[in-house]
Amino acid sequence: MSEKHSIVEIWVYLSGSPLFALFITLAAYQIGLWIYQTTKQNPLANPVAIAIILVATIIQTIDMPYSNYFEGAQFIHFLLGSATVSLAIPIYRGLNSLKGRSIPLLCSLIAGGLVSIFSAVNIAKLLGADSNLTGAMYPKSVTAPIAMGIAERIGVSPTLTAIFAVTTGILGAILAPYVLNALGMKAWWQRGFAIGIAAHGIGTSRAFSIHPEAGTYASLAMGMNGVISAVAVPIIYHLFN
Repeated sequence: MSEKHSIVEIWVYLSGSPLFALFITLAAYQIGLWIYQTTKQNPLANPVAIAIILVATIIQTIDMPYSNYFEGAQFIHFLLGSATVSLAIPIYRGLNSLKGRSIPLLCSLIAGGLVSIFSAVNIAKLLGADSNLTGAMYPKSVTAPIAMGIAERIGVSPTLTAIFAVTTGILGAILAPYVLNALGMKAWWQRGFAIGIAAHGIGTSRAFSIHPEAGTYASLAMGMNGVISAVAVPIIYHLFN
């Protein structure tokens, strides 16, 4: 009985420790990555989606408050800022390969960004969503750290924006190969750039796992989209609101 009581005490201590939340996060992603590699990089086995499901299930099962979980996982959240700044590296590396492609890529970037905004916002309005939800849709196709910063600037919920951004990235990473195959798009630079615009960081990670050229152009698109959107989205939001 005393041994069982000791185990319970240890468990209570561990479940309340911030490091336990960090361990859950890292372990869940490693499991998701293992499943993704085991299934030969099947788009449906997206490691981020699997990790989210595992983490949500675990913290719900052990009844861990989100504030406690975030206290431990905030180190990963902190790294998002550094990851955003590091977007300058793939942009710099990809500049030389833009010769002869800069105009079509810029046009596709603008078109993709505008379509992602107006399609999401108008569909949400047609379904009866309120202004809080539709406002959070504006920066949803930008990488999460920049999207949350844009949300604060335009006065909408950064939390909702982060949820929509992550969901967009996961769905984009899963569905992009099927959509691009259906469109007959075979060039890796074209596929990567399209994924980078639509599915930002999560899609870029998927692109790098498939082909280095696709990953390079995806990261280039994600970085350029983030820089342009940081300026353009607040202007567009205030024009239509």
